[in-house]
Amino acid sequence: MTASKMMLFFCMAGGIALALLPHIIWLTGWIISKVGHFRLPYKYFGLAALMLVMLFWGTMAYGYFIGRWHFQTKHIEYVHNDIPKEFDGFKIVHISDLHLGTFDDSPQKLEKVVAEINSQDPDIVCVTGDMVTIGKEEAEPYKETLKGIRSRHGVLSVLGNHDFLIYGFPHGKDRENALEELVRFQTDTLGWTLLRNENITIESNDSSRITFIGVDNTNCSSQGFKTISRGDLKKAMEGTDGFRVLLSHDPSHWASEVVPDTDIQLTLSGHTHAAQIRLFGWTPATVSFVETDGRYDREGQTLYINIGLGCTVPFRIGARPEITVITLKTQ
Repeated sequence: MTASKMMLFFCMAGGIALALLPHIIWLTGWIISKVGHFRLPYKYFGLAALMLVMLFWGTMAYGYFIGRWHFQTKHIEYVHNDIPKEFDGFKIVHISDLHLGTFDDSPQKLEKVVAEINSQDPDIVCVTGDMVTIGKEEAEPYKETLKGIRSRHGVLSVLGNHDFLIYGFPHGKDRENALEELVRFQTDTLGWTLLRNENITIESNDSSRITFIGVDNTNCSSQGFKTISRGDLKKAMEGTDGFRVLLSHDPSHWASEVVPDTDIQLTLSGHTHAAQIRLFGWTPATVSFVETDGRYDREGQTLYINIGLGCTVPFRIGARPEITVITLKTQ
């Protein structure tokens, strides 16, 4: 389903639901009025239904035509004693949740995103999952655009819940084969380094090093909603020490395993989208997640949640699509 068709369906379904609400209230009141022998005018309920639908459609139109393209670049300075001096000023560009079908009706927007990433002159680019929503075919039209991402140490990525294709049609062996096609697309076609419960070390001229660890989607039932859990953090950490950056799609993993069981200094996640809605600083994502977006610090460890560039439903209201630039600084 294209983004425009999905949005049309969402608006129609939401409009019908909102229109029904005042009518259900009126119908309930009308039945009571017959028993109580009083008159209940309809027109105010009809006007309320009309106003609710118009407000909803207007808000969705903003989110579809403007909000989902209102990109922002956030600059974060991360200071830690364990960062080697040779990596002072090392620049990580963190993106997440591309959901590439989002760009089908405006592919030039993705080209602008890539241009903005490159303009930051990154040392490395980290992608924390959910390249697609349903299947690899979403990514095919954008392979040349994505191959245009440039950084000194390439692009690192991990798999999110959607990348395991659990919301599409393939099942069993067919799903696993489709997953392997998506993996090959990232590694062979795009030339990205996909970390599947493994790590990679970057060394400086004086043999100082920092390590990037990546895990498959790790779902922790204490937060969010049940998806899929294929992560193996112990395996991914094997042979690592010093300053480490973990790429883990689901931020609930941080509080559930990373903080209590490891001393990994910096974790990068995505997944929440901040529910694609932020009103007066509040996001509905707080209903499901303790950590919803931005930076969190606990016991000398840090989590940063990027709220994504794409959409599962094609709108954003207040929760602007995000490119994060993290500059490492020694203390």
